[in-house]
Amino acid sequence: MVIVLIKLCVSALLGLLIGIERELKHKPLGLKTCIVIAVSSCLLTIVSIESAETFAELSPNIRTDPMRLAAQVVSGIGFIGAGVILRRNNDAISGLTTAAIIWGASGLGIAAGAGFYYEAFVGAGLILFSVNILPWIIKRIGPKALRQREMRAKLTLKKSVNVTQFMKAIVANDFEIRHVRVRDTKEKNPQIELKLMTFEKNHTTDIYELLRKVDGVNEVEVEG
Repeated sequence: MVIVLIKLCVSALLGLLIGIERELKHKPLGLKTCIVIAVSSCLLTIVSIESAETFAELSPNIRTDPMRLAAQVVSGIGFIGAGVILRRNNDAISGLTTAAIIWGASGLGIAAGAGFYYEAFVGAGLILFSVNILPWIIKRIGPKALRQREMRAKLTLKKSVNVTQFMKAIVANDFEIRHVRVRDTKEKNPQIELKLMTFEKNHTTDIYELLRKVDGVNEVEVEG
């Protein structure tokens, strides 16, 4: 009974660590969700192992897999993970890391339920390191492309503006353009929707001010 309590407490602690990291980043997956997933996975693992041992003692001729129930947890938890993957209105995908964290919390619970405490704590440490510290290190020493982020801008131009010349002026301001969409407004003003790559140090307001200063711009809308 004491061993079962230790396993459940360890899984709750690991879920707590993962949940705090998600809460600090204001992600859909929170503290309560991580703890519930970790403890539930641990409990199912304990039940799977204990039941296999119990039935083996009662009926020696019956052979059962002690981790069979835990194996189903790994596949079943994917349904919860799919629920936090979102496609926003700008076609960007978010929630992939959160979905992976859900799967990871389940794995930590299974490890604790099977009695692998050392492996569970090391796994939790590596997850937290890879999510919080490693990206910061790579962005500092890696290629400059890793320090860029995607932004979207919608520009309404004056009717007299040459769109081709305007685009050249945008590129001259050190913007890397990934996608362009041009159309007319109801007033027949050219409207350009851009997908830009810029460095993370550039704030959205900085990009807004730069685009406003380009000759021929009538209205500016920036999202990033």
